[in-house]
Amino acid sequence: MSYEKPSGFRVRPDSGSSQKTLFQEPALLFIAAFLSVILFKAEAINASAGGGMRGAVSVGVAQVNITPAIPVTMSGYASRTEPFKGINDELFASATVFDDGVNKAVIITADVIGFSHDSWKDLAGRIERETGIHQEFVILAPAHNHGGPNTRAYGDDADENLLSYNRELRDKLVAITTEAAANVQPAFIGSGSGICKMSMNRRALNAGGGIRLGRNPYGPCDQEVGVVRIDKADRTPFTIFVNWPTHATVMGPGNEMITGDWPGAARRHIEEAYTVPVIASITAGASGDIDPIYRVRPTFRPNEVEEIGMILAEEVVRVAGEIRTYAAGTVDATQRLIMLPGKVSGGSNLPRESWEPGPDLAVRLSVLRVGNILFAGISGELFTEIGMKIKEISPSRHTHVITHCNGASGYLVTDQAFSQGGYEVTATRAMPGAEKIIIDNLAEMMNEIF
Repeated sequence: MSYEKPSGFRVRPDSGSSQKTLFQEPALLFIAAFLSVILFKAEAINASAGGGMRGAVSVGVAQVNITPAIPVTMSGYASRTEPFKGINDELFASATVFDDGVNKAVIITADVIGFSHDSWKDLAGRIERETGIHQEFVILAPAHNHGGPNTRAYGDDADENLLSYNRELRDKLVAITTEAAANVQPAFIGSGSGICKMSMNRRALNAGGGIRLGRNPYGPCDQEVGVVRIDKADRTPFTIFVNWPTHATVMGPGNEMITGDWPGAARRHIEEAYTVPVIASITAGASGDIDPIYRVRPTFRPNEVEEIGMILAEEVVRVAGEIRTYAAGTVDATQRLIMLPGKVSGGSNLPRESWEPGPDLAVRLSVLRVGNILFAGISGELFTEIGMKIKEISPSRHTHVITHCNGASGYLVTDQAFSQGGYEVTATRAMPGAEKIIIDNLAEMMNEIF
């Protein structure tokens, strides 16, 4: 199979050359764009004839700055109770709308820690009313960076600055979804994957017994980088989707500066790699037990954030250049709210034989299909082993597991982890057995719409 390198990449010009390229000549550019539209329609007809698909998918994308304008408390660490002290790098959100002429769907990404079930329900309801995108077709995917503002502002006793920021944030997410839906255009879509080794299992052996947060090079670690490239009808890329299973925790609790952590750095470096406007959307894969190799630094080290972002971005751009895009077919989605047997969180991190029962835990599972690409969403911090299993059993080889998706259910760990103990096992609100329930339900959902 041959692969096409998309136009729009930075290429070092030959010194002393004055020859114009195709994309520097207006007349030739018009002809190329016209022929690309004809090719797009032909591919859509072929796809429809060959696979029973309605035709091609149109795509719209929009981006907005969500950096707080006034100091508010930060998220990610309970020890950090004061408002942030400054801005290291700005935060962004993006909306990518897919429209096959019958169904519309959206993937919304944001440089924040997460959204509660109630927040997702409120946002999805507003989006449905204002854009016609049904709630089941809404994927809300925060990057889970630990250097952003607090998004858990509730009640009359909450800080007014924080309440104001969260209201403005929700308004912006609805606005960019509306903007993206209003500007869909014919698009070619393709998916690929690479590897970024800047991550490691964090469940390390504790000499005093059990498991501690640290570095475990012997532990399981999914280092796959999922990439979706979306081109305009003239074959120039205009948005890149990225999925990498790693906590955004380079900067630890001592950091008092707003930062998108490695997701923010990766987004910037990806967008800067193109000479045409490109919006990069970064999502968190199954990374409940995975940290970046530079993690929770005791001092402020933004260079390490940039280094991981640069390395990841280079791999994303490399993979994107090898993806062959096509007219994607149809859009479909399904969701389930499952209830897991609950346990009380907290206590010792040492292994134990029994757990105190607690309220059942609500977990929202979401599956979105665009052509032959699947996005599988889970509203929690899923262990990497579970994410790997979901991709393994998926009916599509182009499957991207998105965590912290459409709600916040906390840690969702493997059954094996319960026999080992550790922070995530203590913190989870789900009893052993959650792993199989999640995998079985997602397997059924993926096969239902693929």
